[in-house]
Amino acid sequence: VQLQAFGGGLVQAGGSLRLSCAACGPTAGTYGTVAWFREAPDQEREFVAAVRRGGNTAYANGLKVRFTVSRDNAKNTVYLQMNSLKPDDTAVYYCAAFPGDGVSTSPRSYRAWGQGTQVTVSS
Repeated sequence: VQLQAFGGGLVQAGGSLRLSCAACGPTAGTYGTVAWFREAPDQEREFVAAVRRGGNTAYANGLKVRFTVSRDNAKNTVYLQMNSLKPDDTAVYYCAAFPGDGVSTSPRSYRAWGQGTQVTVSS
């Protein structure tokens, strides 16, 4: 499966953004869990949230209050709604497909990655 992430941008602290991750290719309708990761400058890529094909979700500690992950299987698209954004949320956000319907917080467990979309939150 090929993934395309988009929706990033520049937003002031307290603002909102919605990221989208569209699956493409002949296997687009068969992918399982999709996760969002983010990578800030000079930091390791970290898990943000994941949604399983049936809709069950998982979040990194502390982010569930402000972030919501969801998916529309009919559109082969996964979303990440981010509210009350903070400067610490500034990073490149990536979506990735897990080889199955499980969930892992380790980026090494994911095989297909989108190209990343930059999110910048100004103070």
